[in-house]
Amino acid sequence: MPSSPFTPSLQSRLPQVGTTVFTTMSNLAARHQAVNLGQGFPDFGCDPALPALVTDAMAAGHNQYPMMSGVPALRQAVAAKVAALYGHQYDADSEITITSGASQALLTAILCAVHPGDEVIVIEPAYDLYLPAIALAGGVPVPVAMALTDTGYSVDWATVAAALTPRTRMIIINSPHNPTGTILRPADLDALAALVDGSDILILSDEVYEHMVFDGAAHASVCRHPALAARAFVVSSFGKTYHVTGWKVGYVAAPASLTAEFRKVHQYNVFTVNTPMQHALAAYMADPAPYLQLPAFYQAKRDLFRAGLAGSRFTLLPADGTYFQCVRYDAISSLPEGEFARWLTSEARVAAIPMAAFYRDGVESGIVRFCFAKQDATLRLALDRLARL
Repeated sequence: MPSSPFTPSLQSRLPQVGTTVFTTMSNLAARHQAVNLGQGFPDFGCDPALPALVTDAMAAGHNQYPMMSGVPALRQAVAAKVAALYGHQYDADSEITITSGASQALLTAILCAVHPGDEVIVIEPAYDLYLPAIALAGGVPVPVAMALTDTGYSVDWATVAAALTPRTRMIIINSPHNPTGTILRPADLDALAALVDGSDILILSDEVYEHMVFDGAAHASVCRHPALAARAFVVSSFGKTYHVTGWKVGYVAAPASLTAEFRKVHQYNVFTVNTPMQHALAAYMADPAPYLQLPAFYQAKRDLFRAGLAGSRFTLLPADGTYFQCVRYDAISSLPEGEFARWLTSEARVAAIPMAAFYRDGVESGIVRFCFAKQDATLRLALDRLARL
């Protein structure tokens, strides 16, 4: 007789990873009917013209596999946008790849470039994908903390320089920065370029919030800096730009030699990306107005949210980009960040994310992050509750 069914044990590739804080806080928000300002996605729809273009593409027969690298028209549209905004010419055929969201682009860039034992500098607080992706590649993450003062967060390039070793393979940067809402400036790019000059260090530049830079500042894309662009994977997201995060379509731009290695992993990772959505995005990008108007759109939401908190007991940190606002809460509570975020969700019925979740070792700063990519009515409801604390 056969033995009883038996499931073999599995050694985890990610033993330190559990349920993310975003899932935990969203579930808690739902349980308490809280306003969810935790997870970073809009609660409003996209331009109706965009899904209509998807329907048009399906009706036109664009329903089979596209090219592994992406629909040519979309790659050409991306190359044209980058050239117009940042002055860098990428070849659409050999240097632009359409990906299944920015997450897949980031993971694939790390997998194609980082080998076991290679060190990767991660500037913390950091988006939570970076460390697991480095682990999957067998790399060694080297966290470097941003400087935090009363005027907000900034990258201390001297500290980054001190973390460099002969084993450093990659530096991951993110601007506009999730979770802090800070941005890199041209001087930051110059400092980074000086650090890597003459080395084989690669740059992975996460620029998914590239069109959310406020107060008249220009996005300091790595694409603007020839010395950095020559050694960089630059990642962006159509989902963030066009309010369609669930579509999971992004892209990576990189020199041809880097792109060739990227595509070797990409083709066995997802192979290619949703065909009708690629055609729709290519057609929609013919008009640059939606992304050119995005800074003003989100700055208005930022200003509404900041004005609503100005009279509260929260202390606002600068928010120069993204759709996130970080605040200190020490005038309200002495609880650790995770406990405060749970209390805020259950008692004030507004969900936030503790900043400690963005550090490998859970560094406590007495700060939580709100997302203001919400309808104005949603923000006003949250502000009314937060003002009572």
